[in-house]
Amino acid sequence: MLNMKKTIIIIGCVVVALIIGGMVYYFIQQQKKIDEMSEQFNIQKEELEEEYMNLVIEYSDFQIDSNNDSLLYLLDAEKAKVQRLLEELRTVKSTNIRQINALKKELETVRGVMRSYVIQIDSLNRINEVLKQENAEVSRKYQQASQTVSRLSQERETLTEKVVMASKLNATGISATPVNKKGKAEKKVKNIQQINICFTITKNITAPTGEKAIYVRIMKPDDDILIKSPGNVFQYENRNINYSMKKVIEYDGEDTNVCLYWQVEEFLYPGTYRADIFADGYLIGSRSFSIDK
Repeated sequence: MLNMKKTIIIIGCVVVALIIGGMVYYFIQQQKKIDEMSEQFNIQKEELEEEYMNLVIEYSDFQIDSNNDSLLYLLDAEKAKVQRLLEELRTVKSTNIRQINALKKELETVRGVMRSYVIQIDSLNRINEVLKQENAEVSRKYQQASQTVSRLSQERETLTEKVVMASKLNATGISATPVNKKGKAEKKVKNIQQINICFTITKNITAPTGEKAIYVRIMKPDDDILIKSPGNVFQYENRNINYSMKKVIEYDGEDTNVCLYWQVEEFLYPGTYRADIFADGYLIGSRSFSIDK
């Protein structure tokens, strides 16, 4: 009887031990599964964090050259949103699968939005580049046209100057002769009664014909001008200057002989004098002459 009780106790202990062993084994297996799942959650979280980081880096390093402030503002807003979601992900526990999955979906949404903005900006940049090239071409053609116009303008001015110079009158055969009261050439200053200035305006078929005002300036040795009145002036090189004598002639384009006479009414002194002849605003001839004591 005693032996039977011992046997029953032993069997009971074995059964209890087996049950406990089974429970321990079960708990160990469950813990392994929990650890494996936790490891997977951690890996998923790390992978998601890495995706967020890559997205931040990708669009931070993306070079954007655009004048579309609205698109740039929206893209910057999405960048800030990605940064905020990354910070939120870092605070979420690995076991919070629902929150991690929500952040994963949000990542895909943000990525899609940012890519659409980048595509739009890239498209605008390409259009801007084309426009820049077109503007550069237009600018180049404009510069070429401006240079051509400038060259033609210079050529026209040069041609005009040549035409003007070709039409300029010219005085040749100039004589400046002091004479006495008998009308004979005189060198002595005390006997000079008149100074005769004679010349020929040469033939010029390009010069305008008609009335021409001829001016003569007689310059004394001290560079003073012989004048009858301070009001006797004409325009030369954009200023008014005095003249000694004036004569209006009819010029027909052929050789025209002209003489002007200066009546000596002032004191003259020995030295070298000069007669300058002007017409149409140009100096057309000069001649120097001497007067003795």
